[in-house]
Amino acid sequence: MSRARKSRTESQKPCCMISEVLEEAGIDRDRLRQIRRQVLEGLILMCQWQLQRMEEPAQKRSGRKPRKVTVE
Repeated sequence: MSRARKSRTESQKPCCMISEVLEEAGIDRDRLRQIRRQVLEGLILMCQWQLQRMEEPAQKRSGRKPRKVTVE
């Protein structure tokens, strides 16, 4: 790393460096916010799906009699 570049990166704050990296990658703040929102919505959907799966067996079992377990 060149001396000029090293001194430039040392004086920058991490948030500024991240902004530069994103800018170089062609991702602006609006696009980043959109991607973050999509990821969070995906996580919410996955959690809701898991909760529904956990509730299904309890609903199916409610109409059945409990199983008898015999210990030998």
